[in-house]
Amino acid sequence: MEKPRTAEAGGGGIESSLQQLIQHHHQISLQIQRQTERAKKDALKSAERVSGLLVDSVNMGVKECFVNEKHIEAETRAMLRTVAQYSRQMNRCLAASHALNSVLKEIGDFENWMKIMDYDCKSINAAIRNIHQS
Repeated sequence: MEKPRTAEAGGGGIESSLQQLIQHHHQISLQIQRQTERAKKDALKSAERVSGLLVDSVNMGVKECFVNEKHIEAETRAMLRTVAQYSRQMNRCLAASHALNSVLKEIGDFENWMKIMDYDCKSINAAIRNIHQS
């Protein structure tokens, strides 16, 4: 009968050892679960920070492009005004050039008329001399 007692005593020791192993396993599982949850939360926070930094980086590039676009538009408007001003000046210069060309043409016509008149006067003078000498 003592053997069953030792078996019971030994059995109780195995039960308690198994129970301790189960509790130890349960505690380790809970600890691993907590660590996993903490790691998930840290990973989510890190991902949010990285995505925030990426968005900020992209937004800075977009903002810089927008500012550059505004500067380019302002410069384009200024350039268009300058081109329009130069166009008006060029039109005035062309008009003055055409007027000068017309005046020079008229002077050329007058000079040609003067040469014709000079030739005619010399011809008349020569004719009168010939008549007077004959």
